Amino acid sequence: MRKSTFFMKMIAASLLKRRGRMITALLAVSIGSTVLCGLLTLSFDIPRQMGREFRSYGANLIVYPQGEGGLSEAATQTALSQVPPEALVGAAPYRYQLTKINERPFVAAGTDLDEARKTSPWWFVLGRWPSQAGEALIGKEIAQTLQLAAGSAFTPAGSDTPFTVTGILETGGVEESFFVVSMADCARIAAGLDVAGACGNAGSGAESGASGFAADVLELSVARDAQTLAAIAAGINQNVPGVEAHLVKRLTSSEGGVLTKLGSLTAIVTLIVLLLTMICVATTMISVVAERRREIGLKKALGAANRSLLAEFLGEAVFLGLLGGLLGAILGIVFAQGVSVNVFHRPIAWRSSLAPLTITASALITALSSLLPLKQAVSVDPVIVLRGE
Repeated sequence: MRKSTFFMKMIAASLLKRRGRMITALLAVSIGSTVLCGLLTLSFDIPRQMGREFRSYGANLIVYPQGEGGLSEAATQTALSQVPPEALVGAAPYRYQLTKINERPFVAAGTDLDEARKTSPWWFVLGRWPSQAGEALIGKEIAQTLQLAAGSAFTPAGSDTPFTVTGILETGGVEESFFVVSMADCARIAAGLDVAGACGNAGSGAESGASGFAADVLELSVARDAQTLAAIAAGINQNVPGVEAHLVKRLTSSEGGVLTKLGSLTAIVTLIVLLLTMICVATTMISVVAERRREIGLKKALGAANRSLLAEFLGEAVFLGLLGGLLGAILGIVFAQGVSVNVFHRPIAWRSSLAPLTITASALITALSSLLPLKQAVSVDPVIVLRGE
């Protein structure tokens, strides 16, 4: 029989003989590995999950034109090319045009309505979003001033046909004083206004109609951390002439602060659980050594070297660590998936490299936990033990 085969059989027999204590140690190692694997998975995936959650608070990257003229279609597309497609949640261009309704001045905000819903999911719309030409969202302030409601009609200056109100927009901000229409409808309003008296803040209606309807601002919602966002903004500023990209620092700094705190909390919880696991394993192994003092003394009296005793006890500990780590890796996936689905309502992004990492860490932890019991095992005096003292 090979030495390795005999060694494994000896370890298996020892574990089975003391299965009550070993099951306790195995449960402790499995729980520690489950928490380790689950929290590591979450810590890697939390930035992605939190990034998506923070995107519900609005755009985090704004692109402005330098000087007069607005953002052309070419400049907009070039700026978007600097953003990784998988990170782009939404990109909404906005054009603001001063007009009048019933001789009262108001601002028309033209945008890509589908993209606006992605970049501003926090907007509350009482009714529905516009879905075709000639429809508009009106801000709450306009609705109260003009006594408009969903289904009402109004005709802004510059338009020869009325707009139908599909919903009332409530944001708690300046958007409540705008009415929001498609970019094409805003272009139509601008083209119909008198050039001398109805200029928007980015140029005249005549210029817009002649050279293409440029945007005043481009709002981007990008699911990336603050450092990556800063790099994207720098790339836009460097590679797209005539534009300036700025981060919405209130959002990016808040996101970074939350992620830092969550990372610290995860690390603290993981360390505490691993410490408790080490204490449990060490206590179990100390009990095993105390129970086997007579056996250890007899082996030493028959000529067993300390190295062979160390190998035996260390083999038992590492076997427990590997088995507990394997169970913990499986349960950790389930744990992380449950947390992700219940908290973020999205499945976890599993990293296959975490399974071997968990198993290896579990084996190392059990080995470290056995250092004190191993020291006690090799210090057993066979003469004293065999005399029954």
